[in-house]
Amino acid sequence: MESVDVEAVRRCADGAWAWVLEQVRYEPDGAWVPLTVPVSGDVPSTPPPDRDCLYDGVAGLAPVLAEIRLAREWTTAEQALADAVVARLSEAGNDDDCSLYVGLAGRLAAVALLDPGATDPLLDRLADRARPDGWPTPVFGAPSTPVNDLVLGNAGIVLTCAWLGGSRADRLTEVGAEAALAAATPAAGGLSWSMYAGDRPRVMPNYSHGTAGVATALAVAGWRLGRPDLVEAARRGAEHIVGMADMTGDGFRLPLQVPPVGGDTEPYAYGWCHGPTGTARMFGALQLAGVSEFAGRSCGEWVERAARSVRSSGLPARLRPGFWDNDGRCCGTAGVLDATLDLAQAGDPSAMEFADLVVGALLDRAEPSPQHPRHCYWRFREHRSDPPDLDPGVGWMQGAAGIAAALHRYVRVREHGRSAARVGLPDDWWSGPLTPVPA
Repeated sequence: MESVDVEAVRRCADGAWAWVLEQVRYEPDGAWVPLTVPVSGDVPSTPPPDRDCLYDGVAGLAPVLAEIRLAREWTTAEQALADAVVARLSEAGNDDDCSLYVGLAGRLAAVALLDPGATDPLLDRLADRARPDGWPTPVFGAPSTPVNDLVLGNAGIVLTCAWLGGSRADRLTEVGAEAALAAATPAAGGLSWSMYAGDRPRVMPNYSHGTAGVATALAVAGWRLGRPDLVEAARRGAEHIVGMADMTGDGFRLPLQVPPVGGDTEPYAYGWCHGPTGTARMFGALQLAGVSEFAGRSCGEWVERAARSVRSSGLPARLRPGFWDNDGRCCGTAGVLDATLDLAQAGDPSAMEFADLVVGALLDRAEPSPQHPRHCYWRFREHRSDPPDLDPGVGWMQGAAGIAAALHRYVRVREHGRSAARVGLPDDWWSGPLTPVPA
């Protein structure tokens, strides 16, 4: 394939971030962004319900600002935005949800990225909400329902506290890890965790809502706390995971759901949330925790298998209706790009070639804003809708903010190689070179 024009990538990343900045509102009650912006131009005038969250709320602007700060000084407007985000997240928000991607832990992570000295009040509130079974969430109705997963439950909070570090955060890491141990269920070859307690007809085993995410949290917590029992539980979770994997073509992928849904739903996904892109983070976390191998292969070999399945899947091409319709970090192209750059910086000789392919697709799909042609966004697809193109998203996991960050990182890796600085986040900071980092 032709080489990618790095300056064109930089312009696209800058254009996407400029479009995001254009969407920021400061009233009522502080900074917020809409979930999507209708192409009709009818811009939402009221904040969405989860206005403060990391997934697609104002907290999701923090990792983009952190990414930009690695490339250049913030502008006056960006500094003002960072101050406004910290002020909003420090003083407001619904503490009934303590999760990483929708609740309090995500706000804590965002503030830590922008102003590490301002985290104590949020950490206090997270400690106040802790219970023996972890943290409450209203997502499934009654706030007493224990939720285990990375996006909405205890696993994500454990990862946040372990990432933050320090004695107070470590105590909360232990609370959440103990809750995860208590929620484990014996399963074929090891242990498993459902998304939440109770009977469910299906489980989603991958990173965002399943055993892979919980095992990752236990591995990182075991490393942080010096708890071999947590690492062993994580290893047993991984043993169960690989026992259900499809390893065709020396790859590694897990079903989207078990048992499968059927119909026109793709049986396998390949992104961060439900595919090998995210689930491979578990293997890196196990290596961090000192697990040299399991199920007959090293952690590095499992990472390579996961990457092989992603690269042989056909993405980023939209091969058929419903396949690879998303370019965001959670479910699509930007998340794959970020993980591929980790592999490139770890020394995978073929990773940058695949990163070029993925970036080329993002450049091709960027659409200029009608109001400001140098600004751009992406429209994901829903093949069952007419028309199929969705309104452009704004935020971190499903919008232009997250895509802009991935493109900026690509430019930095192209310019600085394996030594390029990296923004570490609660659910991925150990990725990259598969060697443990100092405690």
